[in-house]
Amino acid sequence: MEIKTVWAVYFSGTGTTQKVATTLAKSVAQSLSAGYEEYCFNLPAAREKELTFTPEDLVVLGVPVYAGRVPNLLLPYVRDSIHGGGALVVPVVLYGNRNFDDGLMELRNVARDNGFHPIAAGAFVGEHSFSTVLGAGRPDADDMALVQELAGKTADKVKTLTEAPAQAVEVEGCDPIRPYYTPRDRHGEPIKDFLKAKPVTDPDKCVKCGLCARLCPMGSIDPNDVSNVAGKCIKCCACVKKCPKGAKYFDHEGYLYHQHELEDQYAGRRAESKIFL
Repeated sequence: MEIKTVWAVYFSGTGTTQKVATTLAKSVAQSLSAGYEEYCFNLPAAREKELTFTPEDLVVLGVPVYAGRVPNLLLPYVRDSIHGGGALVVPVVLYGNRNFDDGLMELRNVARDNGFHPIAAGAFVGEHSFSTVLGAGRPDADDMALVQELAGKTADKVKTLTEAPAQAVEVEGCDPIRPYYTPRDRHGEPIKDFLKAKPVTDPDKCVKCGLCARLCPMGSIDPNDVSNVAGKCIKCCACVKKCPKGAKYFDHEGYLYHQHELEDQYAGRRAESKIFL
């Protein structure tokens, strides 16, 4: 098959998915002597545009795993507005050192059902959005070496194809897709109002630069008063991790309990990045 353009199409609140998706796509493009393009759908305005590809495209489609799946507020865009048109696709997910659960399988299935041909896939560890110790420093050099391995093997696979494969690449996960992971307290009960948790602002540190409002994927932070988070929060922590003054943080009791539980259970291990071909 002749691929003319390799695309990196991704959502990446804190940059880890962007790092993997763009590195992978650029490497595949170089190996195939193809052009390179990218499309980031972080911001609401970007998700107003529909994307349609052709059989001359290969798309690296990347999202983070939230609660074991494709983030619920991003799923409608991925499902309804990204059309394969017979293109090849490499679904990629980033997860925060716990588990990618059904996130990769769900992304593969959505892409397949949208007219893509999934030929390879990857699940990579990135620093958890909630934490600086879960998956700290990842994707690291070893993870990125695996990204390059996936790129090389994907390009080699494409070179052997005379037509798009009828069978989607096999990946780990459950089908039908399981419900979203529910954060629970020490008694096993769902954490009350977890989904309603929103970042707060330290007025002594905030310099009102407005960066958090410009970065918020939901457009939920009031640019005229950044302490006001009027809309939904998906806990991507872009505002927290990218604030130059460290002025954004969470103080919601249930959110902090869940964060600390995750850190206690999973920070001491090195979860595995995986590729599928």
